[in-house]
Amino acid sequence: MPSIVIHTSSSPTHLFLLFHGVGATPQSLEPLGKLIALDHPNAAVVSVEAPEVSDLGQGFQWFSIKGVTEKNRLSRIEKALPSFVECVQSWQAEFQASYQNTCLIGFSQGAIMSLSSSQLSSSSLASRIISLSGRFATLPQIAPKETQIIFFHGENDEIINIEFAKNAYHALVALGADTELHTIPQLGHAITQAEADKLLSLLKQN
Repeated sequence: MPSIVIHTSSSPTHLFLLFHGVGATPQSLEPLGKLIALDHPNAAVVSVEAPEVSDLGQGFQWFSIKGVTEKNRLSRIEKALPSFVECVQSWQAEFQASYQNTCLIGFSQGAIMSLSSSQLSSSSLASRIISLSGRFATLPQIAPKETQIIFFHGENDEIINIEFAKNAYHALVALGADTELHTIPQLGHAITQAEADKLLSLLKQN
């Protein structure tokens, strides 16, 4: 399935790019994208398809998680990052959006890629990165000057433990980054309406 342009206006003022988890499809984030579009009718909202067919047997991926370890995860992410950056920039060109008007919202592996892009020494990709059940491969070393990083994470996440989000948040605070952490009680590795409501409320603030 190709990427889905969920909504766009004739001259969008903002760009929201949604990135799904490993083994999923753009359709998995379409409901969230539609909610964002309702609140931001002048924006472009796109649910992006990862470039590789997943080796889990269904869906797509940015990198394989077969045999992934704490030691080899970073190298897999770094290999996929150029493609991720190119993807974001191509959608920005499509809608004539600057990084200041771009928000990246990723779930699980989509969040991993979005977060990892904030550690590149090149210019900023987005003014805001929102991680839903995501993590850094290693603790962040750079406080992106023009990018706010926001974590939403379930306290009962059985796939990516909430401690990864907490530790990354504290590391970013220590670096002087603009960051927030929102924990969701009783939430596992999923997006619920309660989390979506918190996300939508945050997006309305700016």
